[in-house]
Amino acid sequence: QVQLVESGGGLVQPGGSLRLSCAASGTILGLNVMGWYRQAPGKERELVAVISSGGLTNYADSIKGRFTVSRDNAKNTVYLQMNSLKPEDTAVYYCKLASGVRSYWGQGTQVTVSS
Repeated sequence: QVQLVESGGGLVQPGGSLRLSCAASGTILGLNVMGWYRQAPGKERELVAVISSGGLTNYADSIKGRFTVSRDNAKNTVYLQMNSLKPEDTAVYYCKLASGVRSYWGQGTQVTVSS
């Protein structure tokens, strides 16, 4: 069983920054993909950014140049550095780990961008 624990969400003004963290624990295969998705009210969950255990990344067009995903394989932790935040970035951000044929989700952390 794999558990994901997210932290780092909160309220920030437009133009501000936040850093999300997600720590995975349990039995984790060496080859995996970790990353972030988000869901705004009334919208479907969407990909934000993912990173493989080998360091390959994929970003949504809407956040390219503003967000950076990274990971520490020794700690089984993935990070999302979010800069130049906009009100439209407001959502619940979910961490996901995909390993083999299984996927695991965190409980979500709220990010609110408002003045």
